[in-house]
Amino acid sequence: MRKFAVAVLLSVLATLSASAQTPFDGKTVNMIVGFAAGGGTDAYGRLTASFFPKFLPGAPTFVVRNVPGAEGITAMNYIVQQVEPDGYTVAVASSTTADPLNYRKPQSQFDATKLEVIGGAARGGEIMLISKQAEKRLYDKQAAPVTMGALSGVPRSGMQMTAWGIEYLGWNANWVIGYRGTNELMLALERGEIDMTSSANIFLVQKLLESGKFKGLVQSGNYRNGTIVPRPEFGDAPIFATLMDGKIASPAGREGFAYWSSIKSIDKWLALPPKSPKPMLDLYRDAYGKMSTDSEFNERAKKISDDFLPMPGAEVEAIVQRLGKIPPEAIEANAHMLRKQGLPTE
Repeated sequence: MRKFAVAVLLSVLATLSASAQTPFDGKTVNMIVGFAAGGGTDAYGRLTASFFPKFLPGAPTFVVRNVPGAEGITAMNYIVQQVEPDGYTVAVASSTTADPLNYRKPQSQFDATKLEVIGGAARGGEIMLISKQAEKRLYDKQAAPVTMGALSGVPRSGMQMTAWGIEYLGWNANWVIGYRGTNELMLALERGEIDMTSSANIFLVQKLLESGKFKGLVQSGNYRNGTIVPRPEFGDAPIFATLMDGKIASPAGREGFAYWSSIKSIDKWLALPPKSPKPMLDLYRDAYGKMSTDSEFNERAKKISDDFLPMPGAEVEAIVQRLGKIPPEAIEANAHMLRKQGLPTE
């Protein structure tokens, strides 16, 4: 009789537990994307919005709203000034949102380090490809400089490995900028118009490596558990940060390199407004962790970017916090280095 009573009690408790409401039952979550519809940040936000109901208890409805402007500043100002921090609004941000160069501007009313980070995604790391015929010239100041091909505007973070190489590793190289896209750069490399460039596109990289005419000079690596690890697809190309170790004498230069390393480690991320309830943040982080291992989610993410790499909230938070400590003079040191090499900085 006692065993029967215990069994009945356990059954009742299980039923009550199963029927207990969660904070998300019947709720709508507003997802604010700081960029226009159709771009990479928007695609990432809409992808996660479609999967959160699967992994959040109560399966809330997600409504995506685009608030573009000023590299994400407009949306973040709205988040911190007008949104109730109750856990029912999620911000979709990019690396520019985490960049202190942007949120220290007068028009910014937010501090990225105060946001409650849910999780994010990185690009899978970039590799610097170089023509095998040109490689010797890279280390010979008497030879013709190796030509580094880059896109229009400020060089992307992976391409800036060349800037650091010229400044601190003695690379004999100069820049050719103005290419419109990665495909055009790779075609220029194949034709011999340029001697080296960088990319994260596995398909294009493997095609050139398999030709036998090019090699991986260095790779940026992936940020994992507080360290930079190589990307397996890039073979034995050394990690650039390892080559740079001990090469920068000035404190501002070292901080500048830390700034560059941190910015390139993050691409897209999700956050709640400052002072949102921790239990809600925990539920989002748990759901995002489950989402990140879901095969359908990752299959769809790869269609957005073939080097998509989910990052847990703790890792993204560490990067955002580290960026928040970078002094202005370190950022200016980086800009000075680019300008010295004839490159735009804005």
